[in-house]
Amino acid sequence: MTTIYDFKETEMNGDLLALEQYRGQVILIVNTASNCGLAPQFKGLEALYLKYKAEGLVVLGLPSNQFHQEKADDAATHDYCQRHYGVTFPMTKRVLVNGEDEDPLFAYLKQTAGHGRIKWNFTKFLIGRDGRVLNRFAPTTRPETFEAAIRDALADRS
Repeated sequence: MTTIYDFKETEMNGDLLALEQYRGQVILIVNTASNCGLAPQFKGLEALYLKYKAEGLVVLGLPSNQFHQEKADDAATHDYCQRHYGVTFPMTKRVLVNGEDEDPLFAYLKQTAGHGRIKWNFTKFLIGRDGRVLNRFAPTTRPETFEAAIRDALADRS
């Protein structure tokens, strides 16, 4: 049976990012896009990451140009996110979130969480310490509005 820990992505710097390394932590996976009107959510994502990373939260940003709102290349995306939002959480090379060539991680997340296709940038998936998908948050749901769900996931040590 496939679990969240079976997936690997590639960080923007080219390093392999195995989700196995986050076993026992709470993971927030987000499909991002720098030119999207929702990009200010980077600020809220970074704030949550900094506030809770010592307790076991990791935020993973997976840029996607699926909706034609990402920078020209990964280097430009990385630079923009750091310069404008101070992003320090891990960011991967761009992925597709829907369709024939979609990233396997997003196929798994959509199938596990339900609700079908990713409709827009900044869809967020909260993964518990046990690797289960706890929630899928809509693109317009600001990160600070589900901080309580993150705290609950962090408190669950079962």
